[in-house]
Amino acid sequence: MTMGWIAVLLAASAVASYASGIYGEQDVLGYDLDPERYRAACPDYRHFSMMPHCPLSKGPLSLPYQRPSFHCRTFSSPAVEKVIEEITSKIEDKDLARIFENAFPNTLDTTVRWHVDGEAKKPRKHKDYDYGVEGHWDGTQSFIVTGDINAEWLRDSTNQLAQYQSLAKKDKQLQNLILGAINTQAEFVIESPYCNAFQPPPPSQIPPVSNGQDDSVHPAYEPTRVFECKYEIDSLAGFLALGNQFYKNTGSKGFLHSRWYMAIDTLLAVLEEQAKPTFDPKTGRFERNEYLFRRKTSTGSETLKLGGIGHPLNGGTGLIRSAFRPSDDATVLGFFIPGNAMMSVELKRTAEVLKSVGKSELAKKVQARGESIEKGIWEHGVVTHKRYGEVFAFEVDGYGSSIIMDDANLPSLLALPAMGFLERDNKVYQNTRKMILEQAGNPYYLEGRAFAGIGGPHIGLQHAWPMSRLMQAMTSDDDEEIRDALQAVKASSRLGLVHESIHVERISDYTRSWFAWANSVFAQTILDVAARKPHLLFGKGAESYKID
Repeated sequence: MTMGWIAVLLAASAVASYASGIYGEQDVLGYDLDPERYRAACPDYRHFSMMPHCPLSKGPLSLPYQRPSFHCRTFSSPAVEKVIEEITSKIEDKDLARIFENAFPNTLDTTVRWHVDGEAKKPRKHKDYDYGVEGHWDGTQSFIVTGDINAEWLRDSTNQLAQYQSLAKKDKQLQNLILGAINTQAEFVIESPYCNAFQPPPPSQIPPVSNGQDDSVHPAYEPTRVFECKYEIDSLAGFLALGNQFYKNTGSKGFLHSRWYMAIDTLLAVLEEQAKPTFDPKTGRFERNEYLFRRKTSTGSETLKLGGIGHPLNGGTGLIRSAFRPSDDATVLGFFIPGNAMMSVELKRTAEVLKSVGKSELAKKVQARGESIEKGIWEHGVVTHKRYGEVFAFEVDGYGSSIIMDDANLPSLLALPAMGFLERDNKVYQNTRKMILEQAGNPYYLEGRAFAGIGGPHIGLQHAWPMSRLMQAMTSDDDEEIRDALQAVKASSRLGLVHESIHVERISDYTRSWFAWANSVFAQTILDVAARKPHLLFGKGAESYKID
């Protein structure tokens, strides 16, 4: 780091710290604070995250402290603060420790836009939602935005909360927050199951925002309730995952109420609709899909081909169509294998939850769908590559065509063992992993002088995503590979937070200074390595760190 950069860093930090009312953890205002007045003066974190703040880390990179003042945080958890203290005191690399300190609480610090604990009564009247529907917006609710966009993505919010699930039993307020997130997602799924991103719930009275796009979508949706309506199978799988993780870690059945069951029925209906082929298998006639999406755009990956339908898909595969990928880019061939794998896993986990409460018939239905998808993946999603042998395709159409690649966004082929679809040592997975982690096998594996990793069409051909390197670490047993991945992400995180993507030739060129999903994946990676490979973080002979 040059002296010029340090001077700029410190000058910017002094100004920003004064403006936000913090210097490290010390409040400038000192005493007798009115929390509401203080909160009203809090800086927009979109701007806050773009500037470095003191105190700097004690490592060679001198990384900034990027947490907002305590009074500006959107949620706090003593259990989370305890983990931060324990982990950062043990990590030998103080720059890595600083990123964890910033990243682990980032969702709580900055993205909880609305949370009610379920005790308060509803207002008497609100023009935007119907009190006549039993249970509608009842109970605990939580609206978790993705970061710099004031909307909630089902997939993102599930991943943003994942690192807190193991702490939920220890912290009742945290448990309540996650329960609220499940309830809120259930309402979103019931109302618009084909949509991926949502506006603030009507009861929050937070005004909606426009996405600035011109979309024609069927089924139609209400734009004051939905931010974007790209049908992605992993969004629905994310809803299931949020509940499954909560049940596994807390044993709580508090989310198993009429609205959640209605959301499950709605989800199953979508899967049934999206399992249908493009042409009727008996008559051969074209059958219009329930979901259509057309956007006026010059970017081909932002809309579906053939007038919003997408390319034809065959029947009898057991697979489920996904119109878009988790990157929000359109699929080329609609059977998106990573998304189907995630759905299969989460359906089977949901079936176990349903069995535990005596819902045997629904459990059988959910289990059967999960098994059908899994069978379809192994029968249609595995192809023979002339160089790598049997590998998983990224997308297939059921006719024999396949797309060979991987994308950084999760779920991905790289993440198959992390999501629980198979074990790391599975031969087909190992062949696939080798293929997608080199340019000869994956057109979106990007390398440059400054950074390397998997990217995708969403940003372009020169920006790799740190999230891919983190998933590489979590799916590896090799010390050097894990260490190299962590060092690469650390070197690219000069603002103390993990970015969406990094230009492979210069790390100063990045997208999104504030991207809570990426920060959460970093935190999950550190916790994973601390449990499996503690010596890589804490030094030789260190004991494993696990959240009990």
